[in-house]
Order: sequence, then structure tokens, then C-alpha cells
Amino acid sequence: MHARGLPRAPSGDLSTFDRGHFSHGDLAFDLYRKGRGPAVLVITEMPGISPMVLGFADRVVALGCSVVLPDLFGVAGRDPLQGGRLLAGARNLAVIARTCIRREFSVFAAGRSSPVVDWLRALAQAEQERCGGPGVGVVGMCFTGGFALAMAADPRILAPVLSQPSLPFGGEACRRSVDCEPELLDRVADRCAREGLRVIGMRFHEDPLVPPERFAFLRERLGEGFVSIELPQSAGHPEDPMPRHHSVLTVGLIDAPGEPTCDALDQVLALFRDRLLAAPARLRAASPCRRDPRSLLLRRPRGGR
Repeated sequence: MHARGLPRAPSGDLSTFDRGHFSHGDLAFDLYRKGRGPAVLVITEMPGISPMVLGFADRVVALGCSVVLPDLFGVAGRDPLQGGRLLAGARNLAVIARTCIRREFSVFAAGRSSPVVDWLRALAQAEQERCGGPGVGVVGMCFTGGFALAMAADPRILAPVLSQPSLPFGGEACRRSVDCEPELLDRVADRCAREGLRVIGMRFHEDPLVPPERFAFLRERLGEGFVSIELPQSAGHPEDPMPRHHSVLTVGLIDAPGEPTCDALDQVLALFRDRLLAAPARLRAASPCRRDPRSLLLRRPRGGR
């Protein structure tokens, strides 16, 4: 328990994950794997694979899935506040600056997918072949949020989640856009209409990194296929170091039943259960926030629109 008696998101231990490597085209990255069952790719937020991102991955494993974490930037396993806030802040800004100028990522271009998405699609194909199951789930967070959307053009992706998708950075034109090429977004919209694909998007209100126009744009393009979870700032954890709550599944999470952020987490796990697992009853004991998370998938948490 922590400030005001509110539990925080759990932390995971990188040493409990198996390290691997994956190459495709001219890109190659390390990755971390854990669990058994259908694959879920967890693409980390800035500044890298933190203990809380690992804690979220552990919950996906407890669900009955394999989890795969690509190591795209930063130092895997390092606490983003390690060394105190001033030193950590400078270090994290350096990671962001280096990542923004790398050719694998399109940071400032509206309507353009990052080149690393092709590598991620190939990884998803390889992991489905390795793990089996009907398809693959994917969670993109913050800098990588839109990666999950672009990947959802692939029919293998059955459970895409966009947690606080922050790209592209830029002016007014970027607010009403997302880092996904128009033709890919058209394919995702077609899957939503024809196959019943559901894309979860999560953000906190007043988060300057995820403007409301971006979610309005996604609602228009994907229709009922876009499950929008928008939480008030009051729903975030009081120990969040950000000046405005940003990360729904990690530092902003209040890990207690009935909390809006915990309801949002339940909806993500319910999406994986419904789309990836053949035996839904296995989830009933695995939900971190509720004894029985059935019928949560399209239920909006308190504070949502």
C-alpha cells in the first residue's frame, strides 16, 4: 500500500523472462519472453521496459498467454526514476531524444507508420507460429501506441490495444491524426466493419501528449470498432510522477477493485480472453481487480465518455 492507502501497479522482474533476438529485413532487436499460450506483444512506453511494464506483462501471462516484449529503446528492466528525479529525468530525456531521430521511428509525420512496424508484424507472425492459438494480441503504450493500430491491418492481430497513443508529435494537424498510414487505417476500419474487430484506446483527459482530437478521429474512422476509454485526471494514482496523468496501465494505475484505471485494465484482459483464449473460464481467477470480469469488454469505466 502507498500514499493515501492506494496500491500501485505491480513491478515485475526482468530475470524471470527469457531473452531472445529477432531479425527481419535490416532490423534486429532483442526481446523478452514469458508464459505459454497465444502470443501477446507488449510494446513498451518510454523510456524502456520498466518494472511496471514487466508487471503488466506478468498479468498477461497469468491470463494464460505468452508475452513478448521487444526491446526497442532504453535499458530493459531499469526503473525510470532510478537515481532520483533529476538524474532520471535527464537520462529519460536523452533516451527520448535519441529515439526520436532514429530511422526506425516516424515521430513528427502525421498519417505515417514507423518503419519498425514491418519488423513488429514479422515478429507477430513468428510468435503465432511458435505459440499457436487463433491469433496475436498487441499492446502499444505512449510512443508505441499507434504501432498497435498499424499492426491491426494484419488479420493475425485479433486484440489490439492503444494505451495513450502519443504520436505524431507536432502542431494542430497532428492532433487530429495518428501514426498510421491511411491505407492501413482503411484496412483496420474494414476489419472492424466486416470481422467485428475491436480496438481499445485509452487516455486520461487533459493529457497533453494524447489530444482529444486524436480519439475523435479514431472514432470517426473505426466507428463502433473503436472502444474508447477516457478517464478523468482524478482517476490516476496520486504518486504518478508526471505533472498530468498519462500511463493508464502502469504509473497512473490504482490497483484496486472499482477504480476506473483498474476497470480499464480489466477490459484489456477481457479482450485478450475473448479473442485469444479457447477456455474463457481460465480468466475468472486471474483478473487482478475483480473476481468475475465477464461482460467488461464494452463497459466504460467511471469517468469515461
